[in-house]
Amino acid sequence: MNKDHDSLKEDEENPIWTKDDFEKAQPAQNVLPKEFFASMKKARGQRGKQKDPTKQQVTLRLDPEIIDYFKSQKPEGWQTRLNQALKSYIDEHPI
Repeated sequence: MNKDHDSLKEDEENPIWTKDDFEKAQPAQNVLPKEFFASMKKARGQRGKQKDPTKQQVTLRLDPEIIDYFKSQKPEGWQTRLNQALKSYIDEHPI
């Protein structure tokens, strides 16, 4: 084992933060230029923010067999198919 303990020495370029450092810290959006965030590439397969949100996010509890039914057809897009099924039901059964 290395008795010098190099790994425990403080890194001058990245000093250990003090309580005061944490209290003075600000979110990146407040200190970095907007161009920084604009230049960041999205990860592959990551969707961008909706320009004009057309749907609302909700939390909904469903029976497992309902989820299994829609996922068994094809796991991808099961929520879209469930949405379409609900729309069809509404069209056929107006209140």
